[in-house]
Amino acid sequence: DFLRPFSSGDSPVEVLTFTDNLDPFDGMWKVAMSEEVGKAIQSVVERVNQAAARRPKTLPAVTPRLVAVSKTKPPEMVIEAYRQGQRNFGENYVNELVDKASDPLILESCPDIKWHFIGHLQKNNVNKLLGVPNLFLIETVDSVKLAEKVNSSWQRLRGESMQRLNVMVQINTSGEKSKHGLPPEETVNTVKHIVSQCSALHFSGLMTIGRYGYNLSLGPNPDFEMLLSRRQEVCDSLQLPVEEVELSMGMSTDFEHAIEVGSTNVRVGSIIFGNREYPNSATNTPNPSPVPSPAHSPEKTSKVVSEEASKKMQHLTVSQQ
Repeated sequence: DFLRPFSSGDSPVEVLTFTDNLDPFDGMWKVAMSEEVGKAIQSVVERVNQAAARRPKTLPAVTPRLVAVSKTKPPEMVIEAYRQGQRNFGENYVNELVDKASDPLILESCPDIKWHFIGHLQKNNVNKLLGVPNLFLIETVDSVKLAEKVNSSWQRLRGESMQRLNVMVQINTSGEKSKHGLPPEETVNTVKHIVSQCSALHFSGLMTIGRYGYNLSLGPNPDFEMLLSRRQEVCDSLQLPVEEVELSMGMSTDFEHAIEVGSTNVRVGSIIFGNREYPNSATNTPNPSPVPSPAHSPEKTSKVVSEEASKKMQHLTVSQQ
């Protein structure tokens, strides 16, 4: 009935009633989501490229990778970002990544998606994580024991013909007890162990979170500088080319500065998908929120025909910084 031609005798009410199998508000939600996610992706990609152009010529000329962090967001938003050309996506929680990566809509619509795990990984969750379809990179290996567990599990799950699994070593560059990661002085020995003893793993680089809210007027972020110096130590000790050891540092608030000082992998979420909504539960297995949450500086949305549609549109705004 939806395809029946509109005739001059149809009233607006009649036109709406013959689409009774469709939810007009759902349609508005998807249109708004498409526009907002598309604009945000384009804006962030442009900012990534501009920051890369400002890097000193002494740094490796590696094109930074944008990882869109989709935690707590529904599969529809991942699919829309994928349609805009985004391929790398990050999740912080194993259960949420398992559910999202296995979602039939994502499996069908995003065949070339690359999933990054960027949260704290406990050894008892390794097997579950390694079963994720299209798992591309674990960025948060923070001990020799965890590396050995991932290595043995990957060998067992994938068999002899498996491709090596990409991993990064997470460093706690700020020294904060609230953050996970290796003490910086253990970096070289841990990487050396992975390279020499973990044949199922491919060492891709180093990752850090760093201290939140650093004031750039004080100079370059010392946590980022620390990661650069540890990379140099690793490359010198293991005879590795600097351009082959990635640096994952920088998030929504500081990714441009991170790229300017050498990051090759930035993890950006809220300025693409909007602020996150977390469930009341204290567990780290949140369910994706049904609609995006409002950003700090919402853009004006177009006028809609109902209060419900208006609320949905407001939830989709994304701050442009």
